[in-house]
Amino acid sequence: MQTKSLLPFFVASFLASPFLNAQTIINRDPQIADLVSQISADSLQAHINGLVSFGTRHTLSVPMNAADQPGKKGLGAARQWILGKFNQYAKQSGGRMTATLDTWTLQPDGRRVDKPANMGNVMATLKGTDPNDDRIFIVQGHMDSRVSNVMNRESDAPGANDDGSGTAAVIELCRVMSKSSFPATIIFVTLTGEEQGLLGAEHLSERAVKEKWNVEAVLNNDIMGSNNSSDTRIIDNTRLRVFSEGLPSSLLKDTTGRIGQIQRFGNENDGKARTLARYLKEIGERYVENLEVVMVYRNDRYLRGGDHTPYVQRGFAAVRLTEMNENYEHQHQDLRTQNGIEYGDYPKFMDFDYLRKNTAVNLATLANLAKSPTVPQNVTVDVRNLTNSTALYWQAPKAGKVKGYYVLMRETYWPFWQKKFFTTKLGMTLPFSKDNYYFAVQSVSEDGNESLPVLPVPNLR
Repeated sequence: MQTKSLLPFFVASFLASPFLNAQTIINRDPQIADLVSQISADSLQAHINGLVSFGTRHTLSVPMNAADQPGKKGLGAARQWILGKFNQYAKQSGGRMTATLDTWTLQPDGRRVDKPANMGNVMATLKGTDPNDDRIFIVQGHMDSRVSNVMNRESDAPGANDDGSGTAAVIELCRVMSKSSFPATIIFVTLTGEEQGLLGAEHLSERAVKEKWNVEAVLNNDIMGSNNSSDTRIIDNTRLRVFSEGLPSSLLKDTTGRIGQIQRFGNENDGKARTLARYLKEIGERYVENLEVVMVYRNDRYLRGGDHTPYVQRGFAAVRLTEMNENYEHQHQDLRTQNGIEYGDYPKFMDFDYLRKNTAVNLATLANLAKSPTVPQNVTVDVRNLTNSTALYWQAPKAGKVKGYYVLMRETYWPFWQKKFFTTKLGMTLPFSKDNYYFAVQSVSEDGNESLPVLPVPNLR
């Protein structure tokens, strides 16, 4: 069937149905709104106090002669405590959640691991209810901590904010979400070895590749619970940064010609991570009041790294959530008072209501993704003819009940999606030039939950 014969029908459908501004709050899913309301600042503070009580959580503080360290100090004891929390929450899941300690031995690397290391990520898996939906969504923080010397495994390293905040967020998300069911699977992970070189994330992302997990999104939470900065002394708990890579790092050794396609069609700003970041901003701000999600167009900060990076290097969509203003007096510091400044990563320097809001952004995003249908298949844009309209086509998703689809649109220089057009059809033609805008398509569930957007592939034939 020729595109031209479909144009009047689709244009008529468009003109008959109003569009939605993508930055306008769409009706909130009552289930997600209720879950968001259950995130507790007091509960988050209790999680962090529990983590800090282990003195240090240095990766190399776990003895090699025991897989678990039941004592009162060190990372081994901390990870057993986290595993106990996950098992406790699994009891309220109706059998859908299981908790495990994924362990392995890491050999010395001549850099930040000076002897064989007993490694272990703590994981809780909330299995999806739809047998046809194999999507996995991962939310993570790293449980290890450090002082000034990255090899110092003896001194107390409270790690309240770095990264007790991200770890506490994961524990709290597990507590709240374990009571609910979702079509897709959610994995809650507290990682080890971040300070020694992203070791736990390297292990888990490589495992995901080897075991062929369908990981659709990774939310990495690291340093997200303090509202103030060193140097500038800014105090602000209304903004949260999300870092996302632009040109996918997985294409650095590209032999498929994808880089050329990206350059040709101008999609340098629409990789998997950047698309996920836009989604997180829209959904997070929909459910969390008095918080702006600020997209930062780089994978991470200068001189620093995070556990999302091993995932993006393997081609997964992964982003980093972190506080807007960092205080370096409370990161990677020996505990001391010097020149009237108290150094150290203590809970007293944190803002737990800010951490509550940032944790809620994670919950809203995870729940909306896990409740959505899978993405529409084979999304294309017709570029065979010179037209001032845009014709998009797609096929139904592989899993999930679909109410319809959103066609998203934004100007090429605009950072976020500006308009949404709803349709129940498997195609739409809009009276806007494909040369002047970017487009994408989302599947929409019966409850209004949107999948991740899929950008169209140009149909040149």
